[in-house]
Amino acid sequence: MAEGSINNVKGAMLLTIAAVIFTGEVIAVRYLGTSASDGQIVFARAFVQLAIVAIWIFVRNPTLIRTSRPGLHFIRGITSLVCWFFYYKSFQLLDLALATTLTFTTSLIVVALAAPLLKETVSARRWGFTALGFVGVAIASNVTGLSKSNFDFSILFGLLAAVAAAALVFQNRILARTEHTATIMLYIGLITTIGASPGLLLDWQPLEGHAMLLLIIAGSLGTIGMILTVEAYRVAEVSAMAPFPYLRIVFAILSGFVIFGESPTWQTLAGSALIILCALAVQRVEPKRRGLSSPYR
Repeated sequence: MAEGSINNVKGAMLLTIAAVIFTGEVIAVRYLGTSASDGQIVFARAFVQLAIVAIWIFVRNPTLIRTSRPGLHFIRGITSLVCWFFYYKSFQLLDLALATTLTFTTSLIVVALAAPLLKETVSARRWGFTALGFVGVAIASNVTGLSKSNFDFSILFGLLAAVAAAALVFQNRILARTEHTATIMLYIGLITTIGASPGLLLDWQPLEGHAMLLLIIAGSLGTIGMILTVEAYRVAEVSAMAPFPYLRIVFAILSGFVIFGESPTWQTLAGSALIILCALAVQRVEPKRRGLSSPYR
C-alpha cells in the first residue's frame, strides 16, 4: 500500500461498523431458534454470499471470476462449511459474550500451528503469550474444576469453530498470493452453496415468513461485514487496526444483556480480557499479515 493511501481513521470506522454488523448477524441466528434447521442456516449463509459477491463482481470486474487455484478454493470452501456449522451452533447454545470470546482464540491456535505447519520460527515471547491466552480460554469456559457438572460442552462448538477458522487462515495465506479477495469470496459462496445443498435437503423443515427473513438478514450481514473488513484492511495499517475487532465482545455483552437478558459471569469477563490482551501482545510481537482477517467468512 502506498503511504499516501493509508487512512487509519477510515479503517477504524469500517471495522467498528463491521463489528456491529457481525453482532447483528449472530443476533439474527439466535432469534431463529428452532424455526430453521442447521442445514437451512448454513445454506442461507452460503447462498446469500454467492448472490451478493456475484453481483459485486459482475458490476465491478467480471474477469475476477477467473481462478488458477480451483483445488484450493474447493478445500477452502469445505473448511468454511465446517466452520460455519460450529460457529452458528455455538451462538445458538451459548451466551453471546462467551461465544464471541471463543471466536478470538483463532489467533492463538494459528500461532500454535504456525511452527509445525509452516516451519515458521515462533519466539519464546509469542509462545508465552499464546499459552497465557489459552489459560484465558480455560477461565472463560469455567473449566477450573474440570468436572462434568460445571462444564458446558456446548463450548466445544465454539472451540471447534476456532480450529476450523485457524485452518482458513493458512488457506487464505496461500490463496491471497494469487487471488483477488472478491474471487476468493465468490468461490467460497459457490462451493459452500453446493456443499450445503445435501444438508439443506436432509435437514429441511417448513419455514415461516419471519424465519425466511431472518435467514436472509443473517446471510446478508455476514457477507457485508466481511466486505467492510476487507476494505478496512485495504486502506489502513494492519497493526493500527488490531484492537478494533475486539469491539465485538463489547457489543456482544451489551446485546446479550439488553436483548436476551444475559449477564456474563466474572469468568467470562476475566477470560475475555486475558484472551484479548494476549492476542494483542502476539500481534504486537509480529503484526498480523494482510489478508488473514475474519477467517470465519
